[in-house]
Amino acid sequence: MKTELKSVAEAVRSYGGVLRKQPIKEIFEKLSLTHQYGTQLPNYGDDAAVIPWKDGFLLLAADGMMTGLLANEPYAAGKAAIMVTVNDIYSMGGRPVGLVNVLASGDNEQRSLIIDGIQKGCRKLQVPMLGGHLHPDAPVQHPSLSVAILGWAKNVLRGHLAEAGDDLVLVVDIRGQAGCHSVVSWDANSGKSSEELLHRLDALPLIAERGLALAAKDVSNAGILGTASIMMENSGKGAEIDISAIPKPKSLDLKDWLLCFQSFGFILAVKPEQSMEVLSIFSERNIAAKVIGHIHSEPVVTVKQGGESETLFDFRKDEITGISV
Repeated sequence: MKTELKSVAEAVRSYGGVLRKQPIKEIFEKLSLTHQYGTQLPNYGDDAAVIPWKDGFLLLAADGMMTGLLANEPYAAGKAAIMVTVNDIYSMGGRPVGLVNVLASGDNEQRSLIIDGIQKGCRKLQVPMLGGHLHPDAPVQHPSLSVAILGWAKNVLRGHLAEAGDDLVLVVDIRGQAGCHSVVSWDANSGKSSEELLHRLDALPLIAERGLALAAKDVSNAGILGTASIMMENSGKGAEIDISAIPKPKSLDLKDWLLCFQSFGFILAVKPEQSMEVLSIFSERNIAAKVIGHIHSEPVVTVKQGGESETLFDFRKDEITGISV
């Protein structure tokens, strides 16, 4: 009989949000050859590019919305485009400066809903949309939206700097509800004020500026375990993750929760002696933050529950993004 842990591990390994990362390796290998022309820091799967600038760092990121979400829920897609790019900047220890977009939509109603969603997202997260480009003749079945964001950080959190001996910390806001219908997601933004959302997000640059962590990643469409595993892959490390330690809302079953996209979710690697301070920063903001595992040098991610253990990824033979230090 298949146990819950084995079922979860199989679901994560076969999840579309994880499998869709596989083409990244070829693109990364080709385009990273152009890095010789810039002054940016090396990128091993970060949520944003890092460019030294004056007494800090410029952060540059971009996201594209899935076609199905745009076609089925255009207003929600517009909001999500702002949320995901803003989260990318905060996950790196930065704060947003501004956004630009490229929108393709040939249907007036669809385009209006997307723009209304973008406007709502910008107002909610208090970041300006500074410009962009429009293709007004795309078929209604095939809209597209990409958003780029510029941010700035005094100190940065990187996706590849997890070290053996670190605690693996999960940060999520379980005060929310199921999100978009087109993707498995958790909406912890609706019903909260701009001040509350920004206070919550500002915990990340605060942690970076205090030197309490070096590594962090935004929980992407790979889900909680997928994102934690990508951090391990990028860092050339492994981890043992305790499923029972993961904070979870009562309204979702375990498998759905572990796979869903988070409107506010981050994975951090933290020295054990600094974990309590990091957890308290989030606790003060009414955010669930827990040590869910420990990082080790062997590049294998295992999940455990009770006395049972299951290998999730063995990066000596497995790849998600194929990017590692």
